[in-house]
Amino acid sequence: METQLFIGEKVFTALAAEWDGLAGRGMTNTPFQRLAYQRAWWRHLGPGNLYTLGVRDGGGELVAVAPFYLVDDVLYLNGCVEETDYLDLIAPPEWAKPAWQAIFNCLDSNGFPSWTTLDLCNIPAASLTRTILPPLAQSRGFLFSSEVHDVCPVIELPATFDDYLAQLDKKQRHEIRRKLRRAEESGVTMTAVQAGDDVHSAVEEFLGLLRTSTPEKEAWLNNGRQAVFHEVADAALAEGMLQLLFLVIEGQPAATLFNFDYDNRIWVYNSGLDPAAFGHLSAGVVLTARAIEQAIVSGRQFFDFLRGDEIYKYRFGAKDTTVHRLVLSRPQ
Repeated sequence: METQLFIGEKVFTALAAEWDGLAGRGMTNTPFQRLAYQRAWWRHLGPGNLYTLGVRDGGGELVAVAPFYLVDDVLYLNGCVEETDYLDLIAPPEWAKPAWQAIFNCLDSNGFPSWTTLDLCNIPAASLTRTILPPLAQSRGFLFSSEVHDVCPVIELPATFDDYLAQLDKKQRHEIRRKLRRAEESGVTMTAVQAGDDVHSAVEEFLGLLRTSTPEKEAWLNNGRQAVFHEVADAALAEGMLQLLFLVIEGQPAATLFNFDYDNRIWVYNSGLDPAAFGHLSAGVVLTARAIEQAIVSGRQFFDFLRGDEIYKYRFGAKDTTVHRLVLSRPQ
């Protein structure tokens, strides 16, 4: 195996032809491992210095990519922590163990910058990384710790929307049906950004609703995050995986969802709502219910609310999955 170190943003050009093919075969295959997201996050939010390790097999095929950034002697995966719901080594399952071994050979070498701690956030519970790293750390004399970092509530979708509603408790089922009926009677519509639409204006509309949702979201939405939304939306639309939805009431967008439609799953990346507009129509609930219905009609298997334990996710029937924080440290 051969391990190559890329310093800085040039890795996104050097590995562009191979990156997404590898990510699609990865043990953690999410929109966040794809090139467009990784590049956008680094360009607009990345701190410190970027050091990416590419691992090739004996025939020269790329079998792993590990993009790290280094801040104050701590290595993090590119994208950590707030904006990126799932992170991991980008590698197929069969290459995960030898790739991590090759990566640590490089991390421990004189050719890699000095570091004291490897802090990996948002590693999915099912990732092989969680079983590979503890013995690997022990064999190299590192301290290792692991903890649940957050939950990602997910709905496993049945064959029909009626079957989905039947899974909910009686009160919630009644509420969703009542709100959907009221919205239909009021002429509420759901629109989606399509190829050929003005995606820049649509993202600006989304960002405006995101800002008005809560004071916390308004404070969170800095210039870098706005730029990530724009750049990722452009790429996702071109790749056919952007699902940017708006609930329109009397010609006015009242709620929005910025989702990815990828790998048989809807990934609910963020949302926006004007709480002062048409409150009696429960725009956020209606839009989410219609997005779930559309996912079922489209044959998707999962509806993933991503990180956070907000109560509304459980009212829609989501069940917790977990993401983990793994920390490897050199003994003092």
